Amino acid sequence: MFCRSGTVQEEDATQPAAAPTHTEQQPGLLKTQEQVVIEETLLEAEEKMEKAVVVAKEDFAAIRTGRAHPAMFNKIVADYYGAPTPINQLASFSVPEPRMAVVTPFDKSALRNIEQAIRDSDLGVNPSNDGNIIRVVFPELTEERRRDYIKVAKGKAEDSRVSIRSVRRKAKDAIDKLVKDGEVGEDEGRRAEKELDDATHKYVAQVDELLKHKEAELLEV
Repeated sequence: MFCRSGTVQEEDATQPAAAPTHTEQQPGLLKTQEQVVIEETLLEAEEKMEKAVVVAKEDFAAIRTGRAHPAMFNKIVADYYGAPTPINQLASFSVPEPRMAVVTPFDKSALRNIEQAIRDSDLGVNPSNDGNIIRVVFPELTEERRRDYIKVAKGKAEDSRVSIRSVRRKAKDAIDKLVKDGEVGEDEGRRAEKELDDATHKYVAQVDELLKHKEAELLEV
């Protein structure tokens, strides 16, 4: 949809160079200033929309399902020498069994703080340690708990949709201002808004697909 390369082909060296203008554009060779301005606006919007999808993916990964997964620990923070630190920076994670995760601290002095942070999280688990590693057993989710987590997932999905639509609104306002100020033409403005709408639909659809997958995961027995 949006071109990221922005590559400008070199003109024939045998021809005299001409400065790019709105009225003097050699098709396929140089972009007009208004095209550059619009492209930058669209690219910035798309990057922010992509980020909203990434956030949704990370949020879904942190929601507990019936199976253990290292990503469930990504949002948990433990005290490390007085500084709140994500535990995925303090330990490695493995899943030796479908319902068990093993957490191995890089620094054993952090073991108890990591264990406590996991216990205090919303994972609903009771970890134990043997002095070297932390074992986290995930009990099977009840039907009620599954429904609760689905509600959480839907809330996270809506947050991302709202973020994407907010990006669209701000980008549209920027495009409208460019048209109003005469920096780009009305036709170029309409084309840009069409691309912006297409991007919005695309990224909202990606969030919807992630939610659908997470719901299926949570309902799996």
